[in-house]
Amino acid sequence: MSTEHYQLASDSMQKLMRYHAEASESGDWHFFVDEMYAPECVYTCEYAGTMLVAANGIDEIKATHYGRDMAHGWEGWTFPYMGTYVNDRGQGITHWLNRGPGKRADGNYFETPGVSFLDFTDKGQISKQHDLFDLAHQMHLCDELEAAGLLSSELKENWVLPMKQKLIDMLS
Repeated sequence: MSTEHYQLASDSMQKLMRYHAEASESGDWHFFVDEMYAPECVYTCEYAGTMLVAANGIDEIKATHYGRDMAHGWEGWTFPYMGTYVNDRGQGITHWLNRGPGKRADGNYFETPGVSFLDFTDKGQISKQHDLFDLAHQMHLCDELEAAGLLSSELKENWVLPMKQKLIDMLS
């Protein structure tokens, strides 16, 4: 692995963090996809063994992860990065948060952690991304948001209730 590839991956991680911060502010999760993701990128997300969502290529990434998954009830949520790591092969790991709207009575955010594993091309684009987060804690977080009057009814109907049922079915 060359020092150049390592630096390119590090720079790309920093750019991705900036783009996600901007997307969290604007609600536009498409503006950076063409630049950051390789045309043949495979983006997967694990949902605690209940299902695997996979997108192959930029159009599918825009339609699923940065489209359907961000546009139906996730308004007001942000996904800040807590840190990143790039290894000597130019692969990266990001630590991020699913941060719900509002704050708890104690002033802390409603949030749960997640991680992403990324591979980069020699052009600094993401060629593979695999996201993981704790679905049970995410469901509990949504229950807390609902109790506080902060959970979108659309998110509850389209994501929370179906995911809870998938967890129940998987464990039964």
